[in-house]
Amino acid sequence: MVELGRTLIVIGLVLVLAGVLVLLAVRIPLLSWLGRLPGDLIIRRGPVTIYLPILTSIVLSILLTLILAFLFRR
Repeated sequence: MVELGRTLIVIGLVLVLAGVLVLLAVRIPLLSWLGRLPGDLIIRRGPVTIYLPILTSIVLSILLTLILAFLFRR
């Protein structure tokens, strides 16, 4: 149970850090591209707007994969 508790704490801290980065993405020049890449779709139909950040998701997935592969390399 102790290991599960530690894992949940780490996951929570990572989520908090990700949330702060998303909130500050507008002010940080390196992160200002989030959600604004050419492959990201914005659909506006009257009062409804749908954001589909397809390319941003792919880029973030690749970056996180590389970072985690580097950190957990044996």
